Parts: sequence; C-alpha cells; structure tokens
Amino acid sequence: MKILVTGADGFVGSNLVRELLKRNHEVVAFIQKGLNPVTLEGLPIAFCYGDLLDPDSIRAAMQGCEGLVHSAAHLGVWPYHSGIQRKVNVDGTRHVMELALELGVRRIVFVGTANSYGYGNRQSPGDETRPYSSGHYGLGYMDTKREAQDLVLKMVKEQGLPAAIVNPTFMFGPFATRTGANLMIDNILHGKLAGYTPGGRNYVAVKDVCVGIANALERAKPGACYLLGNQNLNYREIFNLIAEVLNVPPPKRAIPGFVVLAFGVVATTIARLTGKAPKISYRMCRISIDENFYTPEKARKELGLPQTPIKVAIAETVEWLRENGKI
Repeated sequence: MKILVTGADGFVGSNLVRELLKRNHEVVAFIQKGLNPVTLEGLPIAFCYGDLLDPDSIRAAMQGCEGLVHSAAHLGVWPYHSGIQRKVNVDGTRHVMELALELGVRRIVFVGTANSYGYGNRQSPGDETRPYSSGHYGLGYMDTKREAQDLVLKMVKEQGLPAAIVNPTFMFGPFATRTGANLMIDNILHGKLAGYTPGGRNYVAVKDVCVGIANALERAKPGACYLLGNQNLNYREIFNLIAEVLNVPPPKRAIPGFVVLAFGVVATTIARLTGKAPKISYRMCRISIDENFYTPEKARKELGLPQTPIKVAIAETVEWLRENGKI
C-alpha cells in the first residue's frame, strides 16, 4: 500500500516510517518546507515538501496514495495559545482530511494525544470513553488536538471518512529530538532536577506506538479510537528508572504541590516580563502534580499493541541520544 505520512521527520513519524517499510509499504514523507529530514536519510522513501496550510502541496503529495497517517502537529506549549498552532492543528487537519476524501484514500489514521480523553488514577485510569478533562489546563496544544480529533470523528460520521484515531501517551525511544523524553533524560543525567512532583503519567515505547498505528491502518474500523500506552508511573518511579539506566543518582526530594505551583507562578511571571520562554510554566506545573493515568487495554486487545518494558524503551532512547551526540 502506498502511504502518505505527514510529519514523517518527527519523533513518531521517523519511527513509523521504518515500521511501515518493514511491512513492505511504499511510503511518501510529507515534510514541512525548509526542514532537513535528517532522521530519514538513506531510507527508500519519496519526499514531498509542503505545508499543512497549503492544500495544493498536500494534494500533490497525496496523489495515488491508498493510506494516510496524519501525525504532523504544532507541539508548542509556550505561549499557551497561538493562532498558528490552531491553524496547523485544526485547519491543517481539515485540509488533509478533505483532500483524503476528494482523492479516495481508503485507510486513514489520525494521531492524536492521550489527553484528549479524561485522565484518571491507578485505581481508575482514563480510557477512550472518558470526556475531555484537560481543558482546565488552558494549553492550546491539548485544546487544538482535541478539536482536530472531534473534526475527524465528525467527518467519519457525516461524510464517511475512513479514519481511525490513535492517542499515544508519553513516549520513549530513538529519534527523540526536541521531545519531553530527551529533556527528562538530560535533566536527570546532569542533576538539574531539585526533586520529583506528586503527579505521574502513562509511558510507552514509541516503537510500540508505531506498531499500533500500522495495525490500526490495516485493521481499525472508521471512527474507532485507541489509547496507545503501557505503564502508569509517578514521577519518582520514572526518574528512578531513568537514573538506573544512566547510572546516576535519582532526584530524592519530594516537592509538595503548592511549592511546584508557586515556582510555576514565578517562572511564568519572569517569562512574561523578559519575553523568554520559561523552562516550565505555571500550567505545565499544574499538569506535573496530577496523575495523568490511562489504560491501553482496548488497543492491546484489538490492535495487538506490544508492551515493551519502559526501562528498555528508556535505554533505547539513551543509546540513540548518545550515538547522535544529543547528550
């Protein structure tokens, strides 16, 4: 199958292209104009350069494609909201899906985010049935990704768009440039963290996510939604795992939630006065004290989602970062 992958040079895209090639698919990589896709060098794929806000460039890339994975997105969390982020994540998704309908693409997967569903705790983790609850964080990224997902599902229902949704949690793995995993590892390696906050997340290997995406492309029904995750860990637990892989001491101090929030207020105020992005904003601090826990049980059963141990995924991330001079 000839498959167009938007955002093919990103974290998910770089790993997904390799998974699709393993399955003998023909891959067309849609890359933003002006970017150098170094993570895709040497791969037997076609490159098309364009912009999600330029429908003609999308149309040219999509010609003859039977499949589509839309993983491109504006990931920024500072400033909290921006016009360009909404244009890319919502309007760009609309352009891609409308053209897929026009050109008769048969199999589509939209890559969303786990926070498009309500999160939970260890005893009652969030799943695909829980309504969006991250709006209170006030982050444009989460809001626009949820809006884009709703747009896709509406087109499935009203126009017969053959699209399924996948929603990865926090990922570790190779090609982790400009990612939270890279930053987390770097901070622990160099002892930059004062301690750990009360919250936690669900973690998953990016290679498992890409197996889930490829399987969804081949077998998921239109309108089906899948959380792609693995293990729920609090920040103390994930920091200890990273430190163990790096062979360095982990952060040992528990930082109370009120201290975390106070730090976020100060950092955000300074950022607004200086015009420089904060290392962590108030709203990101709010996330760090919550348990953003999910269950991937549906994807395990219906997509055969693998469950690589998180420590293995961390080690693979560290290996790639070291080999490529990133840490």
